[in-house]
Amino acid sequence: MEVQEQEDSMHAYFMKQALLMGEKALESGETPVGCVLVHDGKIVGAGMNDTNKSMNGTRHAEFIAIEEMLRNHPKSILRSTDLYVTVEPCVMCASALRQYQIRAVYFGCANDRFGGTGSILSLHSDFTIDPPYPVYGGLFRKEAIMLLRRFYIQENEKAPKPRPKKNRELKTMLEDDNALNLAS
Repeated sequence: MEVQEQEDSMHAYFMKQALLMGEKALESGETPVGCVLVHDGKIVGAGMNDTNKSMNGTRHAEFIAIEEMLRNHPKSILRSTDLYVTVEPCVMCASALRQYQIRAVYFGCANDRFGGTGSILSLHSDFTIDPPYPVYGGLFRKEAIMLLRRFYIQENEKAPKPRPKKNRELKTMLEDDNALNLAS
């Protein structure tokens, strides 16, 4: 196998693990964002959103994964650790990843409302603060979007003002049906 094929296969494997975490979040009534932290080719932390169950808006997948990783590893390994996450990190998470000096972030779909790594703000690349980190978006983009759509089509009783969703239909077509598109 060629080096690029091996690298693509590795990225695909870890993103699929993040998607599995997103599925677990969906099954438990959470916004289906999942992630894994990878150091030296091994998953050292995994997380999924826990904001609905905990009623704590800071319990994002990235924070859960970092918390798990810190139980068994020193904070310093984050400098040589990659994050695979189904949705672009929000501003809060992108800032934390910057402060922890994560090596790189790979994500599925953009976060057009709260994205902190290019969609709204570019906290990953501002040279006035901690060292920047590279971001690669579009990895299993369609699968990440479909996870979110499956969540948002259902009722969320814990939402501040739940809106009736009885007549909503799950849209399965995307404007750009390119599921694997790594871009800097």
